[in-house]
Amino acid sequence: MTSTAQAPQSGARTAHPDHLGHVIFIAAAAAMGGFLFGYDSSVINGAVEAIRSRYDIGSAALAQVIAIALIGCAIGAATAGRIADRIGRIRCMQIAAVLFTISAVGSALPFALWDLAFWRIVGGFAIGMASVIGPAYIAEVAPPAYRGRLGSFQQAAIVIGIAVSQLVNWGLLNAAGGDQRGKLMGLEAWQVMLGVMVVPAVLYGMLSFAIPESPRFLISVGKRERAKEILAEVEGKNVDFNARVDEIELAMKSEHKSSFKDLLGGGFFFKPIVWIGIGLSVFQQFVGINVAFYYSSTLWQSVGVDPSDSFFYSFTTSIINIVGTVIAMIFVDRVGRKPLALIGSVGMVVGLALEAWAFSYDLVDGKLPSTQGWVALIAAHIFVLFFALSWGVVVWVFLGEMFPNKLRAAALGVAAAAQWIANWAITASFPSLADWNLSGTYVIYTVFAALSIPFVLKYVKETKGKTLEEMG
Repeated sequence: MTSTAQAPQSGARTAHPDHLGHVIFIAAAAAMGGFLFGYDSSVINGAVEAIRSRYDIGSAALAQVIAIALIGCAIGAATAGRIADRIGRIRCMQIAAVLFTISAVGSALPFALWDLAFWRIVGGFAIGMASVIGPAYIAEVAPPAYRGRLGSFQQAAIVIGIAVSQLVNWGLLNAAGGDQRGKLMGLEAWQVMLGVMVVPAVLYGMLSFAIPESPRFLISVGKRERAKEILAEVEGKNVDFNARVDEIELAMKSEHKSSFKDLLGGGFFFKPIVWIGIGLSVFQQFVGINVAFYYSSTLWQSVGVDPSDSFFYSFTTSIINIVGTVIAMIFVDRVGRKPLALIGSVGMVVGLALEAWAFSYDLVDGKLPSTQGWVALIAAHIFVLFFALSWGVVVWVFLGEMFPNKLRAAALGVAAAAQWIANWAITASFPSLADWNLSGTYVIYTVFAALSIPFVLKYVKETKGKTLEEMG
C-alpha cells in the first residue's frame, strides 16, 4: 500500500449508491438508537407524579430517581467508543438494544424505589451508548456526498422519539381514566408507560441484524474483502475499491489519537478552545431545556392543569421541538451556526422571561389566572421552538467542527461529559427549586439564556464553510 491511493483516485467523493433507498434504510435503522435515546429520556415525564405518590417521597429524592439515569448516560457515552472499536458497531448496537429492553421491563415491574433507580441507570447506559454509536456508524457507512443529510437522521430520530413517548403516555393516561396510577393490563398506568419501550427496543435489536458492519471497523480487523463488499453496497459500483480501502487504512494510520493531556495548558487548566466547548455544553443545559422533557406534565399539574391536558401539552411541546429541529437542519448551513445560536438565545430569553412572569402570580382555586395560564403555555412553546432551531442542533455542530484535529476526539469527550453533568444538575435540582419558587427558578434559566448571548458574541467563532483542517 502506498500513500498515492487518495480520495480523488478512489472516486468516493462523488460516488452515488446504486440503491439509495437501501442506504437510507441502513442509516434509518442505525438512527433507531436515537429514537430510543429520545424515547427513554422523555418517557419518565409521564411517571413522575405517580412515582412520588406510590413511594411517598419528597422532591429531592424524586429528583435523584429521575436524574440518576444521567449517571448511566455518562458512563455509556464514555465507554461506547472503546467497546465499538473492540467488538464492532453492530454488536454495540445489539448490546444497547438488550439493555434498553431489560431496563424497560425492570422499570415497569419495580419492587422498590432503589430497584427502579437501578433500572434507570441501566437504561441510561444504553442511552449513552446510542448517543455515540449511532452518529459514528452513520458517518462511517454514508457515502461522502450524502453524509450530512444521513447524519441528520440521528437528531431527527431523537426528537421524534421524544414526541412519540409523549403521545403514547397521553394515550395510556386517557385509557386509564386520566389517573397515572389507574389500572391498565394489571399494572398501574405509569408502569405500562415505562414498559412500552420494550417494543422499539426489540425492533432496534432486530434491525441491527439487517444492516452491515461498518467498513472502517472491518478494515481495522483485517476483513478487507468484506469491507469492499459493503462499500460497493453503500457507495455504488463506480469506485476503485482497492484504492478506497487503502485510503481508509491510510487515514486510520495517520489519525492522531488525542488524549486528555493534549487539552491541558493556557493558564486555566484547559486550553481556551476547550473551555469554549465546555461553555457551549453548559449553556445548552442551564437554560432548563430538559425540564420541558422530564417534568413538563408535573409542571403543568402544579399550576392547576388537569393530568390529561398536561400530558397533551407535553406532546404539543415535543411537536414544536421537531419543527424547530427541522428549521435548524434547513438553515444551519445557510445562515451559519453563530447567527442561529444568537437568534435562539434571544427567543429563549423572551420565552423564559414570560414563563417567569406568569408563574409569579398566586394560584386561584388551585390554578393560574386565565391570562397568566395562557401566557405560560404559549411562552413554553416559544422557548422550546427557539431552543430547537438553535442550541439544540448548533451546539453539536459546533462541537464537531470547532476543535483542531489533534484535540478533536478528547475535547469532544470532555465537552460531552460537561453536558451530561450540567443536564444532571438541572434535572436533579428542578423539583426542589420549584418547591422553593417556581418563578424564581425560571428567572435563573432566563439569566443563563441572556448570558449565552455575550458568550457567543465574544468567544465563539463561526465554523460555517470551513474545513476541519482550517480549525488549527
